[in-house]
Amino acid sequence: MLALDPLLTGDVGWWPEVAIVVIKVVLAFVALLVAVMAMIWFERKIHADMTNRIGPNLAGPFGIFQTLADGIKFFFKEDLMPRRADPLVFRLAPYLSLIPAFITFVVIPLGGRFDGDRQGVIKLPGFHKETLLQVADPHVGILLVLAMSSIAVYGVMLAGWSSGSKYPLLGGVRATAQMISYEAGLGLAVLAVLLRTGSLSTNAIVAHQSGWNWNLWMTLFVPFVVFLIAITAEMNRPPFDLVEAEQELIGGFHTEYSSIRFALFFLSEFMNVVTMSAIIVTLFFGGPDGPSFGPDWLRALLPTVWFLAKLIVFLFLFVSFRATLPRLRYDQLMDLGWKAMIPLALGWFLLLVTVRIAADNDWNPFATVAVIVAGFAAGGLMLRKAIRTSAARRAAEEVAI
Repeated sequence: MLALDPLLTGDVGWWPEVAIVVIKVVLAFVALLVAVMAMIWFERKIHADMTNRIGPNLAGPFGIFQTLADGIKFFFKEDLMPRRADPLVFRLAPYLSLIPAFITFVVIPLGGRFDGDRQGVIKLPGFHKETLLQVADPHVGILLVLAMSSIAVYGVMLAGWSSGSKYPLLGGVRATAQMISYEAGLGLAVLAVLLRTGSLSTNAIVAHQSGWNWNLWMTLFVPFVVFLIAITAEMNRPPFDLVEAEQELIGGFHTEYSSIRFALFFLSEFMNVVTMSAIIVTLFFGGPDGPSFGPDWLRALLPTVWFLAKLIVFLFLFVSFRATLPRLRYDQLMDLGWKAMIPLALGWFLLLVTVRIAADNDWNPFATVAVIVAGFAAGGLMLRKAIRTSAARRAAEEVAI
């Protein structure tokens, strides 16, 4: 068995199994590109509304063709390369940012009913075959998502390094620091979900949340908050967009890019917003699972409708971050990642493990709660003492200098 998709069980031939997979890849790619174009228009319009401006309104009805006009403009602009740039890495970096975003999207369940024992499986009319409404469902789907998240940051880092200019280099260095600071917290938040579901498959994670058993409240909200903040920093979105801070670094890592190469970075940023919003919906909000009613054709369509509705909520949330939150200072970025996010995510994961072990072994619930509270208090006090000691030593060194 190549994957958990029932289409790939048993004998796999060029027709119809491989043909169906190719069709799903093409449809997913087209759907993601259309979603990205819509997201660019959506962000510009909502951001304009929230800041009392007009936004795009000339290219097509309500300005919906503005993204298409921008794409055409980028194609015809001159493609420049700095004299001291590394040609190979300079050309490769935009693809290292774009391709991981699409690969992440292919493991996301976009529909299918998960009530009962359906597990998101749909029947393909005319083929007498069953499949999942997602391009692939590998056994290590969540590990693939984490790997692609890391590789995307390398695209930003290498773009800054290969430009041969100081401002892009500083943007690349900041990207590396953000990756190290927030990857650990993000991974620990995902571990809380995996602890409950017991599977790395995205389809299995959605199936485990059927019937409103969403991981949002089953993990007691904290892993979701940690994941949301960490993924915002991973995507370099406001208020964590220090990698491309215009006031300080002109444009950051993509300062020396123009034409279609800059468009690829522009596209990858918004594509990451769509894919990571879909990952949040999959991990914490039941994916396409939701109320089912009406005739069979409506029941088959509703899961995709619920998925899109949840997705739009988080797209709006990321736009509201850009419109309302000020950019953090660099030291605040580091402090939040190392002194708050990682200790909180690790402590909460240990709490969930303790609760799980206590339930399996019938421990006294009052004693368990007392141990958890005491552990959190002790950990918080030690962390506070360590931070204060470090600050005092740093102040003493500055006075001595």
